[in-house]
Amino acid sequence: MDHQALQETRSWLQKFRNAFRGIAIGARGQSSFLAHAFCAVAVIVVAALANLLAWQWCTLLLCIVIVLVAEMLNTALETMAKAVDTGYHPQLRDALDIASGAVLLAAIGAIVVGGVVMGDALL
Repeated sequence: MDHQALQETRSWLQKFRNAFRGIAIGARGQSSFLAHAFCAVAVIVVAALANLLAWQWCTLLLCIVIVLVAEMLNTALETMAKAVDTGYHPQLRDALDIASGAVLLAAIGAIVVGGVVMGDALL
């Protein structure tokens, strides 16, 4: 059975299992993901103490999710690049740097938005 046929015969339960497996693989042993997750927990604790409004919570949680998703996609690209070529390849390097840049942009955006939301709530 080819890969596409296998994909089409998976149940929704199996698709969710695979997705959760992917989250576990992406998070396990990735220092960047763990650093982002630690920051997310810190933001959630401060937000809980700040008694935020619903829209402020939604904004912060969306920022957290965007950063974690960007980090997971970066990890997926790193994993794929290692499977394609273990040696130095300038195009793979560029792709990985672009993915890392995407994570950085997401993190900077989250910091700015978090600062505005928390600043407003705490002041």
